[in-house]
Amino acid sequence: MPDFDFRALRRFPDVEAPNLQAWDATDELLVRWALGPGVPGDEVAVIGDEYGAITLALADAGMSGIRVHQDLVTGRRALAHNAAALGVSGWTSHEFGADLLAGARLVLLQLPKALAELEEIADAVARWAEPDATLVAGGRVKHMTLAQNEVLARRFGVVQPQRAERKSRLIVASEPLAVPTEPPFPVRQVHDGLTLCAFGGAFAGARLDIGTRVLLDAMRELSLPVVRPQVVDLGCGTGALAAAFALSHPDAVVIATDRSASAVRSARETMAANGIEGRVQVTLDDAGSELPDASADLVLLNPPFHLGASVHEGAGQRLIQAAARLLKPGGEVWTVFNSHLDHRRALSRDVGATEQVTRTPKFTVTRSVRRS
Repeated sequence: MPDFDFRALRRFPDVEAPNLQAWDATDELLVRWALGPGVPGDEVAVIGDEYGAITLALADAGMSGIRVHQDLVTGRRALAHNAAALGVSGWTSHEFGADLLAGARLVLLQLPKALAELEEIADAVARWAEPDATLVAGGRVKHMTLAQNEVLARRFGVVQPQRAERKSRLIVASEPLAVPTEPPFPVRQVHDGLTLCAFGGAFAGARLDIGTRVLLDAMRELSLPVVRPQVVDLGCGTGALAAAFALSHPDAVVIATDRSASAVRSARETMAANGIEGRVQVTLDDAGSELPDASADLVLLNPPFHLGASVHEGAGQRLIQAAARLLKPGGEVWTVFNSHLDHRRALSRDVGATEQVTRTPKFTVTRSVRRS
């Protein structure tokens, strides 16, 4: 394999820390596999390349025309940043769908955490890639399960796990099978009159996750003395908070934003399913970076506590800092979080006076008022 320096890669603008790196052995195994059979770059699609390690290593080896899909906007920005720093080019970015996969004979995949996301990807490859396409999926052994093989076997005639190397393993799926007329996603569920829609990569799918339910219950006590309040659902997921607020406050101007393209696609479907697509703006963005400072009267926040497969408070703290930037003086952020996390201290420091609204055995809901 060409001597590509993976250590030169950064996660920026995502959270960076000594125990978090921008590549792993799985990336290296996928690159080595792709360089073996001599498939030209314009017949290669890469999915789930978190910070550009696979794409940049292949481009650095001389491949051109590679098509890339990254779900997270932070990953897209990291790829661009790393490419500029290394002076490497040779790929195009695509949203998930037929445009990404048409003509592809080799699809490289960093295995997602959710089986639903893997199901959606496997279906898409079998549906839109070439009839002789091969999907090579890799992951860290500790996160891999036999259920992943079973999902792949529903869309491919041959599924061959490879020997593990450096605590990573590849699964090679070939001979795509016939697919149903309609794709399996998005899925829909109705919760007390609220319809949630979800594509495979959306957190919790079309279910109403426990933390969101706790915050929705607490929001019944929320009353803003503002005409046409400007409201931001920061890290919106499938859009439950934004949709519920828009339905109960028809005069509000609501923006739902998330860094996940799958979440944004899901939230847009949610708004349409509830008849409010014209009243809620859904955007793909990193921590509301494209929204103006001091523009929101209210921020709704259910921050994540994972970065990929790692438990880390950094993602949640970035959203708390973003909420502080977005709020007008006197504006409020209502936050739900796992009670063991130290988010209340961060909210008090970065936003302002913070009080507990409610607490369950697992979750805490707080109200923070932006200091002047």
